[in-house]
Amino acid sequence: MNGSGEGLLLLQAYDFEHHLDLRPWIVDNWRTSFPMVLVYLLLIFMGQRVMKGRSGYNLRLPLMFWSLSLAIFSILGTVRMWGFMKAVLLWGGLKHSVCFTRFYNDPVVRFWSFLFSASKVIELGDTAFIVLRKQRLLFLHWFHHSTVLIYTWYAYKDKVASSGWFMTMNYGVHAFMYSYYTARAAGLRVPRPCAMLITVLQILQMAGGMTVIGLNWFWMQDRNCHISQDQVFWAFSMYLAYLALFLHFFHQTYFRGRAGKTKGE
Repeated sequence: MNGSGEGLLLLQAYDFEHHLDLRPWIVDNWRTSFPMVLVYLLLIFMGQRVMKGRSGYNLRLPLMFWSLSLAIFSILGTVRMWGFMKAVLLWGGLKHSVCFTRFYNDPVVRFWSFLFSASKVIELGDTAFIVLRKQRLLFLHWFHHSTVLIYTWYAYKDKVASSGWFMTMNYGVHAFMYSYYTARAAGLRVPRPCAMLITVLQILQMAGGMTVIGLNWFWMQDRNCHISQDQVFWAFSMYLAYLALFLHFFHQTYFRGRAGKTKGE
């Protein structure tokens, strides 16, 4: 481990992690995320119109492989990013873990943060399965997918200091979520509490994101905390909106829905 300047290495990188640095491309083209989201929303509208007079497709096998691929990717991302963030905590403490941006120069983070940014485009494919199977498409689903894509590319472009925690938490939650989707698509009977647990993890992720941003704001006046007021505002607004939506989803799905079902029995 080298403790000096830009050469700081906190986690041993594999050879393949040294050979991918496409951040300059996203810096120059991050606004491409806006037309991508527009196309995504138009395809949702068109897809629902096309499917209106048709029966939904089964797609169980493609969905299983799709979810399995994203589950494996998320597990690997969790292992690598958590290993790095743990090293940051041990090396520099909590303040350093939420304030410094030098980690973008680390080959491990450079590799997995680019894949993280790219994955937000790939994950838009989740919606295709919902539309083609004629399942109910929630506002939470498409709003979350759209805004996460735009914010992720914006944060990656600006080297937002707290992004290490954002990526680590998201990778971790998605590792559980896509594993659950894989099991469901494979026809396995998954206990209802597992679905509740995933929603709880998503709520905790949003609360965790707001906590990290709160620490950013608290330490923002410190010249060693590399974050701006605009970055704090957009990140906090995003996480607050997600927290409200997931709390509403949790209440509607696991409490109000169950109460209504009990009344009707």
